[in-house]
Amino acid sequence: MALLSRKRDIRREALSLSQGYPALLAEAERVAAVVASGVHGRRRAGQGETFWQYRNYQTTDAANQIDWRRSARGDQIFVRDNEWEAANTVYLWPDTRAGMEWGSDKSLPTKADRGRVLTLAIANLLMKAGERCALVGAQDRARSGRVGYERLAETMMRGTPDVDALNADIAAHARFVITSDFLDPVEDWRVRLSRLSGRPVTGVMMQIIDPAEESFPFKGRLDMRLPGGAKKFLLGRAETAREEYQARLAAHNERIANTAARLGWTLIRHRTDEPATTALNALYQTLAGER
Repeated sequence: MALLSRKRDIRREALSLSQGYPALLAEAERVAAVVASGVHGRRRAGQGETFWQYRNYQTTDAANQIDWRRSARGDQIFVRDNEWEAANTVYLWPDTRAGMEWGSDKSLPTKADRGRVLTLAIANLLMKAGERCALVGAQDRARSGRVGYERLAETMMRGTPDVDALNADIAAHARFVITSDFLDPVEDWRVRLSRLSGRPVTGVMMQIIDPAEESFPFKGRLDMRLPGGAKKFLLGRAETAREEYQARLAAHNERIANTAARLGWTLIRHRTDEPATTALNALYQTLAGER
């Protein structure tokens, strides 16, 4: 019951967080689609697998575009249009591994919960605007609209796929939103992001950090345990390790930022003691293409 209540709270916070924002137009890099359409509409006929509409046959249409079954019902000839599927697909992956399920204070959300909230909030905005979103590794195709959002939210609340989901086949020229602390070795993230960029796929890396991970306020004897495991070690005087720890963390974060920049990703940093609206606004502006 406690877990169910927690999931409901996350859903409510995500919906509340997204209220008041104008319709979000995710600026995926889809030059070909924009030039071809000449408009800013999110839905139009084109190459894709999703049925959109029937329309009357025109002399400029090829014979293989005619839907003979639909046309046989009357005296008119109909063409079947599929919906254009360009780079307005946004894939989402909130990191919920053991290291993310931690908060330094009961008054703060865990990093994973803040990531879940931000993922749902941005999905709500995107899908209301007609963008397609999918939880990578958990949904067979991207969807839009209220029904699509409900399905994504329900899927996410059943559990987020592990980091191996980032190896899934992704539509070329799509956008990606990853929420994580990005504390894995930099080389691991370089390999993951390089594979995605090779599609090519670009997007936003939302780095979520607990304030204690930056300030390292601990003193005295400290039992430290690896996330999700029994392995632990004892730190005799924690305060003596603070300076070295902060230097290593700063160096790691700088390498993550450099990796993101080289591969064309945008890195946004967010602490769980900051308002969630701050992070959502930064994500909003990035996906909206503001420079």
